[in-house]
Amino acid sequence: MTNIIIAGAVGLILSMLGTPLAIRLFSRRGYGQEIREEGPSGHHGKRGTPTMGGTVIVLASLLAYGASHLASLEAPTVSGLLVLFLMTGLGAVGFLDDFIKIYKQRSLGLRSGAKALGQLIVGAIFAVLVTQQPNIYDITPAETRLSFLRDFGPSIGLVGFTIWVLIMIVGFSNAVNLTDGLDGLASGATGVVLGAYVLIGNWQLRNNCIDQLGPNCYWVRDPLDLAVVAAAVLGALIGFLWWNAPPAKIFMGDTGSLALGGVLAGLAFTTRTQLLLIILAGLCVIITLSVIIQVGSFKMTGKRVFRMAPLQHHFELKGWAETTIVVRFWLIAMLCAALGLGLFYVEWMPRP
Repeated sequence: MTNIIIAGAVGLILSMLGTPLAIRLFSRRGYGQEIREEGPSGHHGKRGTPTMGGTVIVLASLLAYGASHLASLEAPTVSGLLVLFLMTGLGAVGFLDDFIKIYKQRSLGLRSGAKALGQLIVGAIFAVLVTQQPNIYDITPAETRLSFLRDFGPSIGLVGFTIWVLIMIVGFSNAVNLTDGLDGLASGATGVVLGAYVLIGNWQLRNNCIDQLGPNCYWVRDPLDLAVVAAAVLGALIGFLWWNAPPAKIFMGDTGSLALGGVLAGLAFTTRTQLLLIILAGLCVIITLSVIIQVGSFKMTGKRVFRMAPLQHHFELKGWAETTIVVRFWLIAMLCAALGLGLFYVEWMPRP
């Protein structure tokens, strides 16, 4: 438990102090956000706001994770390192995307194919490694099976599992990216999910099959360290949100949104809660579905369902204030996380 507190506290402090330094550095170098001309008119005033703030989140998370292990004199675990690798790798893809936008002074960075290729390469490496590295009890960070509240069903094989991992990683990294459309929206929404994973990791630790074998125990390789990872990123995210809240002084950019989506997907696989993530991160899923519905409807019928997609921009064009949308969407994110945690706890409860 001490590791979790240290990771969260260090991540918070580093991000809180590091973000204003990044704001000054990026402003001096002209690393400002480009705004799409077809976007809501209210966003044009945000042009030039420093971006790539996700670098602070990633660096603060890595340093906080390392600090927690230095304090406890415990070695990092394979599960924790794999999730951080996924976060850093996708963050690097996002960094390239952000840098190209800034360098070429346009709202589009990497071509969609190149961006997807980067996500697939990082995801494939994670998929292969996460099914290896067993501990002394022969438990690997993940198994080639589907999971909801725990693993279920037969193995889908390494190939099938790799495809599933790639779908989840690309899906959720892009889902967080789509959610990052208003000041503080993605930071708050993903922070709620990370908080849920701190609780899930801690609960799995206290009911681990290695320590107390029983019908409701969890076969998870490194539950405590996964909670530490979630706490480190959550602390860094809260510190960043202090400066990203409306009106934002800095944006996380694709560097942050892709990295955060990777963390969520990585935690889902290593805690054996893959499908539960769809509920925990329900707001990101809803926003992504709004884009799919909008594009599908326009291609098939020539008509749009929403005034603009993603969903948050639809409400902007309806006249809702940005802070109103952000707070209400945060509430939806909290409800989704609460529902997911409720299902997780109810499934564990011993049957009479």
